[in-house]
Amino acid sequence: MDIRQTIGWNLRRLRVAKGLSQERLALEASIDRSYVGRIERGLENVTVSALEALANVLEVKVSDLFAEVDPNSSRPPAMRSCRKPKH
Repeated sequence: MDIRQTIGWNLRRLRVAKGLSQERLALEASIDRSYVGRIERGLENVTVSALEALANVLEVKVSDLFAEVDPNSSRPPAMRSCRKPKH
């Protein structure tokens, strides 16, 4: 797992543990929701400023986003969608 995937894994794990949607996290961190999604998927070279903003919202240290991931652990679960169904 490369560092972008590690950050994404930890971001998702911490966000879900806090009960925050990607949208809520992005709003509170003043960043774009799609950027949060790309970070979680390990597709972004995330900036230090974004890491700091995300860590502040999650009330964790930036270093927590770099924590080693146990290769045997399962992917953090997705949050239940709160969107209204389309008719």
